[in-house]
Order: sequence, then structure tokens, then C-alpha cells
Amino acid sequence: MRQKYKKRPSPITIEPEICHGKPDIRTLRYPVGSILEHLFSADKFVDVLAKFPDLERDDPLACIEFANLSLKLHSWQLAVTEIA
Repeated sequence: MRQKYKKRPSPITIEPEICHGKPDIRTLRYPVGSILEHLFSADKFVDVLAKFPDLERDDPLACIEFANLSLKLHSWQLAVTEIA
């Protein structure tokens, strides 16, 4: 039988006074976009964690999930716009 894991609350925060309202990680002032750039610029996962010692292991994964959900939402909005 598979174990069910409780999903942690997302560490992604959006505060108008932090990072100009751009999504960041736990109000640490690490923008999600910056973490994604490091992940996709051929940095290894462990290298990103080493560059940003305040990050927890799940934080970069949450950035990828946030980007995925953002793309899905954007695609859905485009589809609705085309129908209207």
C-alpha cells in the first residue's frame, strides 16, 4: 500500500513590499524567477542549494511547481480569451 504524504504549504509568497510583488521564497527575497534561472542554467540542484544556503530542499522544487501551475493558468486564460 502506498504511503500518503501530507503536502506542505507552499513556500512561495507574494508580498507587494517584497521583491516588488514578484513571487519569492518564504519572504527571503529570493525571487522564484532567479531560482528557476539557476536551475535551468545547468546548475545542479545541490549547487543551487549551496548558492542559497537559506533555502530548504523543497524550495527549488516549489519554484518548479509554481512555474508549472502559472503556465497552466496562463494557457487556460488564453483558451478562454480565444473562445470569448
